[in-house]
Amino acid sequence: MRLETIRIGDLGKIVTGKTPATKNPAFFDGDYPFVTPSDLDWKTYYARSTKRTVSAEAKKAHKGQFIPADVVMMTCIGNTIGKCGISHRPCLTNQQINSIVPHAGYDPKFIYYLLILNADVIRGVGLGGGAATPIVNKTAFSNIQIQVPKKSSWQAIASILSAYDDLIENNRRRIRLLEEAARLLYREWFVHFRFPGHEHVKIVDGVPEGWERKTAFDTMEVLSGGTPKTGNPEYWDGEIPFFTPKDATDTIFSGVTEKTLSEAGLKNCNSRLYPKHTVFITARGTVGKLNMAQLPMAMNQSCYALVALPPLNQEILYFALGAAITEFKGRAVGAVFDAIIVDTFKLIPFMVPPEQLVREFTQSVEPMVAQADTLLTQNHKLRAARDLLLPRLMNGEIVV
Repeated sequence: MRLETIRIGDLGKIVTGKTPATKNPAFFDGDYPFVTPSDLDWKTYYARSTKRTVSAEAKKAHKGQFIPADVVMMTCIGNTIGKCGISHRPCLTNQQINSIVPHAGYDPKFIYYLLILNADVIRGVGLGGGAATPIVNKTAFSNIQIQVPKKSSWQAIASILSAYDDLIENNRRRIRLLEEAARLLYREWFVHFRFPGHEHVKIVDGVPEGWERKTAFDTMEVLSGGTPKTGNPEYWDGEIPFFTPKDATDTIFSGVTEKTLSEAGLKNCNSRLYPKHTVFITARGTVGKLNMAQLPMAMNQSCYALVALPPLNQEILYFALGAAITEFKGRAVGAVFDAIIVDTFKLIPFMVPPEQLVREFTQSVEPMVAQADTLLTQNHKLRAARDLLLPRLMNGEIVV
């Protein structure tokens, strides 16, 4: 298939976002998403949640920067150039993001996949500008030239690729529902004390008879990680996933890491190869994100690996930590950035139920955890298939 060269600006109207005046609280905590680079991943698809929101007053003040639903957003400043997503409803982005409001008849999903394919080209423009902070301003972004297949194929290409992302999103929703069901069960049994047979158990000093008051430190091993020398290529790009706070997800498992270690890298850092279902907690900067390892992983020094001590196990430990995470965050301190240390775990109260109740809870949640694991594995395969198809569809190797 013969490809055509176009400018990004030919795809739609380019809009650069803006941050409302932070001194005016009336601009924030409203009904509209406020999208920043931290809300986008490299391949976000629809950006359905944001850390902050803005108000109708902000929309009125920044009418020219507000974008409707189905607009393609790309980060164009700093080391995150190339993060990309689609707005799922009207929103405002900050000034680090350029957005494409598609021309009439142009499929926003096709534009999204086209930008993903050309992310390296766009990054190269930013890095080649000579500025201390890489930037692709509105004009430069609009003028970037990219190759596209014939226009009659755009919608079909978008339909094929989005079928994979729709399945991925559906699986994500199912994982969240499974995790939420397990969290609710944990709270019902171990926070509200409405566990099976609770009607026949006495409460002594606020604790069911047979339970023990302990600290988090008493109920788990708190293990550290480390990073091998970054300048030694023999230590990197191996087969061992290397968990850092950047790899923390908003669901139970972390299964893919940005960086990997070689066997030599593992031997030359302070991390073990932690087994599947090890619980990781982020401990510096971003404090309190929790994940289970979906497969054996090493870990850097900005996290702790947590291993349950009997009678607890990894499943109940994960949900117990989730219920206590506000306390961990509340005790984070630091002169430069927030952090928790090993002694923090000695300050967090933990109640340990009888072994039989731990077994009953585990039997209830293990199928949910296993299903979440299966769904996430499916997502890994769907992403791999989508990423394999993307360049072949765009360059005409696969004709639609």
